[in-house]
Amino acid sequence: MSFSGFPGGRLAQTPLPNLLFSELIPQIDDLGELKTTLHILWLLSRKRGSPRFVTLQELQGDSTLARSLSGLAATPAEAIEASLKKAVGRGTLLHLLSESGLDHIYLLNSPQGRRTAEKAELGELQLASSTLHIEPAVPSERPNIFVLYEQNIGLLQPMIAQELEEAERTYSPEWIEDAFRIAIENNVRNWKYIRRILERWAAEGRNDGTTTQSRSRGGDKSRDRTWYTEEEARKFIQR
Repeated sequence: MSFSGFPGGRLAQTPLPNLLFSELIPQIDDLGELKTTLHILWLLSRKRGSPRFVTLQELQGDSTLARSLSGLAATPAEAIEASLKKAVGRGTLLHLLSESGLDHIYLLNSPQGRRTAEKAELGELQLASSTLHIEPAVPSERPNIFVLYEQNIGLLQPMIAQELEEAERTYSPEWIEDAFRIAIENNVRNWKYIRRILERWAAEGRNDGTTTQSRSRGGDKSRDRTWYTEEEARKFIQR
């Protein structure tokens, strides 16, 4: 499985301290510890209010972390516990037990985290999973036309970038993705071919009844057969 690349547009950011790269990561020699540490930093950045912490129960129910640690131990739960133990031993995280003894709580070993741990140990602050609040995950963004081009045709050339920008302004994301799909199915990985498909749809409509003005929202793709034949494709690709 390969990464398809970052989509265009404004992406959500995760702030990370410079010391993470200059001092901490060079010390970490265990993949599970590294992945778990980075994942916890991401989770903490998405939490609101104070104090910010994660619990063992929260981490064990995290499907993204489980997938990331898959294969590093007999079970994801074992991998998480082993990774947390190493991160605590290294001093990256602080480990507390809730007053009930049921919640294992982890804080970042920072001034704020140390103050929170001290207050909790003195009984001045109660930490429990019920106090947690996490921002909802950002929905996956659809790949833009530049990502589609580089994934399916090749390296993006400056001369073609302007055409792609114009096409993205003119046609809906669904139309663009469908046109790329058709080109791949017909083994014609060429922008001219894809552009002609889009132009033909705009001029003649599609068999699913959508138009460029309606900004296509899907439709029955099994009925969508308004594209150029191989003979037609060869004619305009050679121009």
